[in-house]
Amino acid sequence: MPRLLGGKSSVATKTHSGEQKSNSKGQQALDPYLMIDELKSDNRSDFMAGFPPHPHRGIETFTYIRKGGFEHRDQMGNVKAIRSGDVQWMSTGRGVVHSEMPLSDAEGMHGFQIWLNMPAKDKMRAPRYQDTTEHPAPQKAIAKAGYFKALAGAWQVEGEVLTSSLQSLAGEGALADVTLTAGSQLHLELAQFGKVMIYIHSGRFENHGEQTLLELDPSQNLALLATDDVGFLILAGQPINEKIAHMGPFVMNTQQELHQAVKDYQQGRFGDIV
Repeated sequence: MPRLLGGKSSVATKTHSGEQKSNSKGQQALDPYLMIDELKSDNRSDFMAGFPPHPHRGIETFTYIRKGGFEHRDQMGNVKAIRSGDVQWMSTGRGVVHSEMPLSDAEGMHGFQIWLNMPAKDKMRAPRYQDTTEHPAPQKAIAKAGYFKALAGAWQVEGEVLTSSLQSLAGEGALADVTLTAGSQLHLELAQFGKVMIYIHSGRFENHGEQTLLELDPSQNLALLATDDVGFLILAGQPINEKIAHMGPFVMNTQQELHQAVKDYQQGRFGDIV
């Protein structure tokens, strides 16, 4: 295992499988990320209510589905079915209204919604939308049954460059999904990043107990030997280092900006889903 800067069992993370996790270190500890929200259940009653129309301002939402799927709709006119293996990214800027409703054929759900902070200079720009339904995330096999999937950004893995079609995340964000079988190895260059974290979604790393979020030292390349089967996300980027003001679906830099976001939404300035 590479040298860790810290192991965190629950920093601004939560699940939708009956457990919610958070701690006082909060969102600044994840910069440029704000939240890791994991939904994992085979019980339809846990996820079929979905997420009816709701707003966002000042953040980017990054959604990755490993099992199941949902239909996305927004005020920009996007209507997309996001299924297993797909990634969806919204840079909400000055305002988005969207809904995420599970597909009727979903027999289970395992997915993530991850929030990234936007720098102050970009928080009021026009919203943007992109997904990987037509350009799937590139993937490299590792050992017998493992893989490295480049969800966003560019990664150098075992001497090969994997480049996702998602290249414009805030904070130069880059994400990957990795599955390793016991006894397999992963070598990964990290020097281009200022922040690197691992979120464990299945299995575990030896010597780290029940911890789910580990922060790596980006000055050292990753040289990892899996002693057990394990699956994890890698979240990397460059910290933004700006003040965070957070109220529900809005993340700005000041309380005044938050109050303006609420006022703008109430007055219909975000638009409506068409």
